[in-house]
Amino acid sequence: MATRSAVGGSRTNPRDRTTSEPAIGTEPAIASGTRRPRWRIRRILARTALVGAAILVVGTVALWILTPSVNDLQSRVDAVAALHGTSVLRPADIPPLLAQAIVATEDERFYQHHGIDVIGLGRAFMFDVTHVCGCQGGSTITQQLVKDLYLNGTDGGTTKLVDMVLAFKVELGHSKQTILADYLSEVLAGYGVYGMPAAACADFGRPLASLDLGQIAVLAGMPQAPSAYDPRYHPSAAATRREEVLAAMLSEGYITPRQAAAAATEPVVGQPVVGKPLSGGCQR
Repeated sequence: MATRSAVGGSRTNPRDRTTSEPAIGTEPAIASGTRRPRWRIRRILARTALVGAAILVVGTVALWILTPSVNDLQSRVDAVAALHGTSVLRPADIPPLLAQAIVATEDERFYQHHGIDVIGLGRAFMFDVTHVCGCQGGSTITQQLVKDLYLNGTDGGTTKLVDMVLAFKVELGHSKQTILADYLSEVLAGYGVYGMPAAACADFGRPLASLDLGQIAVLAGMPQAPSAYDPRYHPSAAATRREEVLAAMLSEGYITPRQAAAAATEPVVGQPVVGKPLSGGCQR
């Protein structure tokens, strides 16, 4: 029974209050069924992740088995060079400025990745999504090499996965310098011109080893769009592309601002060889 206070009000029995309010320092009881949906969602997500990982592993192993060996990489490069009448570069033949220009422009993390540049792929994906296009492929130099030699120049759709596996295989069995030399030997570097040695001859009439920075930058800019940036036919576009290459080299610390400014003032084309740029001393 409740007791009355001195002023005539009523006072609740302390025993009654403990049954309706939680004690200080404790949390209200939560019905056991309210947390079950969260645990179910977590289980579903965990199982989905495991299934996805299993599919990825199985798919990767299958692609590894089904894709061709890359042991014939060098013979394929030799065949391309022979077909187009150009020479094959050895790693020691690559001018340091050309190596720097190509890496800065085409694949800035070439010496860090193992054939697949995850950062570059992610950046290309975000660019394509935001611009609603397939503008950037995120391909590395190694991927471009296997695309040319094993995939008939295409890497769209599911072929992109094959391209990645082949690039990884190439990286496992070849040095970076060999990969770069092979790429520079077979890449389309102008309208109907294959390989940087032939491009040096076609555009400047000089061996690759004797080109200066401005000429090197012109050659390094062409793989992205060989016909559009060919200085023999589109000198203005070639000059614009050269500035982009020089800016990339400057950003990577390969050249100084003074070197970049001087190279940008040079003519974009020299005294090209008339006809098919061929062998002999011109190419090297």
